[in-house]
Amino acid sequence: MPTKVLICDDSSFARKQMARTLPKEWDVEVSFAANGVEGLHAIRVGDIEVVFLDLTMPEVDGYGVLQAMHEEQLSGKVIVVSGDIQPEAHHRVTELGALAFLRKPIGLDELVDVLARLELWHGAATSAGLEPEDFDIHDGCREIANIAMGRAADLLARLLDVFVVLPVPRVAMLEGGDLRMALENIAHSESVAGVCQGFIGGGIAGEALLIFHRSSHADLAELLKYEGALDDSVEPELLVDTACILIGACLKGVADQLGIGFSQGHPLELGRHTTISNLVQRNAARWTNILSIEMGFEIENRNIGCDLLLLFTEDSIASLERRLPYAFG
Repeated sequence: MPTKVLICDDSSFARKQMARTLPKEWDVEVSFAANGVEGLHAIRVGDIEVVFLDLTMPEVDGYGVLQAMHEEQLSGKVIVVSGDIQPEAHHRVTELGALAFLRKPIGLDELVDVLARLELWHGAATSAGLEPEDFDIHDGCREIANIAMGRAADLLARLLDVFVVLPVPRVAMLEGGDLRMALENIAHSESVAGVCQGFIGGGIAGEALLIFHRSSHADLAELLKYEGALDDSVEPELLVDTACILIGACLKGVADQLGIGFSQGHPLELGRHTTISNLVQRNAARWTNILSIEMGFEIENRNIGCDLLLLFTEDSIASLERRLPYAFG
């Protein structure tokens, strides 16, 4: 009898990649779920034996799935496969009953090791791999962003000894005034602060725009171990230091996956205590006809939250389309 396997991930790109990484020699019957609600339904009705579970999903996330499985005593061996690689994420899913934690992008060798350790399957293995025709640029960019965002959160978590809450990244083509609308949707208050940093490499160029929609400078100062008096001269330093950590880690995560390196410009403070309208108006000429990847970061139990947008120029899209299909190869 084949082993019943469920792959629960909101990215169709990631679901395909996970399915094709499974050893071809392993006799399995694979089903899919695009979020935690679908995943829990499949587990409740389908006699699922093994669950490959993403953490960052809409509706119900991976933590919610594990919590529900624990409370309802649902069977199934859970292997978390996530871009969120913070130590606390690993600890929390283990406490909730996950038996293993694999970081994205998953490799065949590490998967085989986990399957053997959990006594699910033994042997030498090959995988089918992901073909270029299976590729969609929006879904591929979303998965690239998911992994880069997880690496940035891991760096921030380790540096500041915090847990970073991560939403699902969003990808969109923006033209004209679309960016204003996108920024207004992510701004949680009328007053925001912004930091921008350009990047270029491998035929890909753009700008990283970090919007602080909610921040406590006292919290930032404490986490960054700033011991001086807090005044107007310190505020931009705190924002730029935080921006350098997040932007640098995210860009490196994206570049590593694409097999390139980015040269980065000097971070530029775009304004403090300003409005979205003013922020966009000052930079409108640069931010048209772009591919936008939006990533959010919120530090748990702190009054600190921001959104990072990677804005790729129109000329970069062809290079992205060539490189993305092989990023998970």
